[in-house]
Amino acid sequence: MKNIVRELRTAREWSQATLADHLEVSRQTVNAIETGRYDPSLPLAFAIAKLFQQPIEKIFQIE
Repeated sequence: MKNIVRELRTAREWSQATLADHLEVSRQTVNAIETGRYDPSLPLAFAIAKLFQQPIEKIFQIE
């Protein structure tokens, strides 16, 4: 699954650790999502969408 999490995070000038704190996950989880090695659970995907105030479909796209 392709995503724009890194772009959204860097636009806010947040580190991976900062985003992880907001989402209550590990920094490694954020890194894995950003690099496409891990597809987030549905609740986590919705939390990301809510945090960035974007529709989930804009953040995550099936390749």
